[in-house]
Formats: sequence, structure tokens, C-alpha cells
Amino acid sequence: MKLASAVTKSATQAIPLHAEGMRIGLLGGSFNPPHEAHRAITLFAIKRLQLDRVWWLVTPGNPLKEHGALRTLEQRAEAARRMARDPRIDISCLESVIGIQYTVETITYLRRRLPGLRLVWIMGADNLAQFHHWQDWRRMASEVPIAVIDRPPQSFRALAAPAAQALARYRVPENQAGMLADLRAPAWVFLTGMKLNLSSTGLRNPDGSWKPK
Repeated sequence: MKLASAVTKSATQAIPLHAEGMRIGLLGGSFNPPHEAHRAITLFAIKRLQLDRVWWLVTPGNPLKEHGALRTLEQRAEAARRMARDPRIDISCLESVIGIQYTVETITYLRRRLPGLRLVWIMGADNLAQFHHWQDWRRMASEVPIAVIDRPPQSFRALAAPAAQALARYRVPENQAGMLADLRAPAWVFLTGMKLNLSSTGLRNPDGSWKPK
């Protein structure tokens, strides 16, 4: 019983402050390292999707990526806090605390535990291009609305990918993006207009260390 209580308390602490009815964006990733594009995408999503806050979910590791060059979770979370620089951005290591590996499990956990929140998953177009490789991606799309941020030159590849084609009929017009958090999944929108195109890979040295800012 003591162990269960400790886990519950830790999970509670790992969930950022929130209130019933809030519109929360979820941006998951290894943040190895976090960079200005993460922040720019977040602020862009807050504005276009009319969100109250965005939670950066710093993952223990992406199942689709090599982990050899991965900094510790604590290092990445602290770097993310320094990068965020906005009171509407919260940093969480929830997946590590509750022992979850796949995003679909994270979404299921949050929806069950926080049914009063209006959640939106945020991803870049590069992730949409490989979304069909994600664990139970169809179930994830049926549980949470998704906002895809265009990252040229990924646009054509992303929109032609199997997941985008399979979910085409659920795509919301871009001029209705502000309604996405209120819609029942499946629903997704493709947002254009972002000019910044950085990647964590481009900010790492060949040995995996982070390049100085």
C-alpha cells in the first residue's frame, strides 16, 4: 500500500497545475536538446488553437529513435524549463513517473485521470509523415484531437503519408483551428505559417553532445 501511495503522489506531482475546462496542448518529445523551434511551435499553437497552456512531455526515450546520444531525463527537463520562458508552458516527466513508453498510453492515462480537460496533441509535419509507425496510432487519433504544425519541406510527404490519408475525412479546415479543442476525436488540423525550421538532431554534435548556444 505504501508503494501505491508513493506512485500516486508522484504521478499527481508530475501533472502540471490545471483547472476544469482548460484547453491544454500536449507536445511530447525527447527534447534532446530543447530549442527555439519547440518554443515557437508552442506559442504558435497557443495562438492558433486558442489554448490556455501547453505541457511539454519530456519522454524517457522515443521508441522510434536511437538512445545512444540521449542526455539524462533530468538534464533534458531542466534544459526545457530554461528554454520555455513563458508561464503558459509547463514541463512534465509524467511518462517516466508512471512507467509509460508509448504516446497512446499517455493520452489514455490523461483522459481517464483528467476528463474535464480539453486536450490537443501537437506534432510537427515530420511526425505526421511517420505517424503510421506509432504504436496504436489509430486508437490515439480516436482519443484526442491532433494539431499538425507544418515544417517545410515536409508538407507534401506528411499529407501524402498513410496516416494522413486514412484520417483525411476528419481533417478540420485551418480557419476553424480555434475549435479543435472542443471537437470530439478523431479530428485534426494542419497549420501552416511557421517559418522557423530547427531540429534537435541539427543541434547535436556527432558524439551526441549538445552544441553551445
